[in-house]
Amino acid sequence: MSMKLIRTPLSALLIGCLGAAFSAHADIVIGVAGPFSGPNATYGDQYWRGASQAAADINAAGGIKGEKITLVQGDDACEPKQAVAVANRLVDQEHVKAVIGHFCSSSTMPASEVYDEAGIIAITPGSTNPQITERGQTAMFRMCGRDDQQGLIASNYIIDKLKAKKVAIIHDKDTYGQGLADATKSELNKRGVKEVMYEGLSRGEKDFNALVTKIRSLDPDVVYFGGCHPEAGPLVRQMREQGVTAKFFSGDCVVTSELVTAAGGPQYTNGVLMTFGKDPRVIPEGKTVIEKFRANKFEPEGYTLYSYASVQAIAAAFNAVGGGDSAKASAWLKANSVDTVMGKKAWDSKGDLKVSDYVVYQWDDQGKYHEIP
Repeated sequence: MSMKLIRTPLSALLIGCLGAAFSAHADIVIGVAGPFSGPNATYGDQYWRGASQAAADINAAGGIKGEKITLVQGDDACEPKQAVAVANRLVDQEHVKAVIGHFCSSSTMPASEVYDEAGIIAITPGSTNPQITERGQTAMFRMCGRDDQQGLIASNYIIDKLKAKKVAIIHDKDTYGQGLADATKSELNKRGVKEVMYEGLSRGEKDFNALVTKIRSLDPDVVYFGGCHPEAGPLVRQMREQGVTAKFFSGDCVVTSELVTAAGGPQYTNGVLMTFGKDPRVIPEGKTVIEKFRANKFEPEGYTLYSYASVQAIAAAFNAVGGGDSAKASAWLKANSVDTVMGKKAWDSKGDLKVSDYVVYQWDDQGKYHEIP
């Protein structure tokens, strides 16, 4: 026999109070969006590991005003249309209060439009295209620098350190890759170095021998590549196999040991140069967290600590404003600095970091990268 619930004024009041109580202690849901499948899945894994450890540590310390952080994952595979679908799901179904993501700039751009319309704060640990923070969105932030900053560091190194006269510029036709190549090209041109080649390749391709033949005919001092490791690896291998000895230089989308795997071994990546932020693993503030990762047999390379710091920034802002109000949290972040695993971070009115710390790294014959002066 079923029992029928009769709603009296008292029962309605009790139900309302219980609902308010449960609501008051509901988790703060944060989306982590990026490529968890496809050729760039290593970066999604870095995002997830960093965010998961941050959430665990923050929850252990009391959470956000007593509420726990719950993470939900959104796989965009670095595909713009899929990124929009992910963004809509995070907003409409998961009811996230904030988003850590996305990774590829071509995904972050359209997805951020969804978050902006919904009034949800987002911090990308790795998208560097300048336009991400140049569109007037009030709740879009970065935990990384921009391509125009990265291109300046690369071009200065190419001219001042490598003394290069002939530079071939290759890009992957993607928002990130071509944007980075264009930023570097612009800075080289400002200093009087005109590229001897400017060409695009397609993401997903593996056979670049025809392109390499053209590169070899030009005998450049440096080949600069705007793109990610799945294409950078085969490209540099085929260059070496055809006897092209030019320095290979790229950006922050080859900051993974999978570059070595994609190239076929460290004998091909030895000497490869790249720009990336100053290694967060050597910053004192991150020592305890890094030890936790290494105790679990995971090396927090690439964007792992960038993701961790992004969760810290969200938590600091929500704690400061008393809950998950994105508008208030965004205003607070633009007016205050945050102590993170990567040191103290502060943002300007656009959501960009006030200080960018790009440096140059070189891969060695053991398949490891090290900062060089």
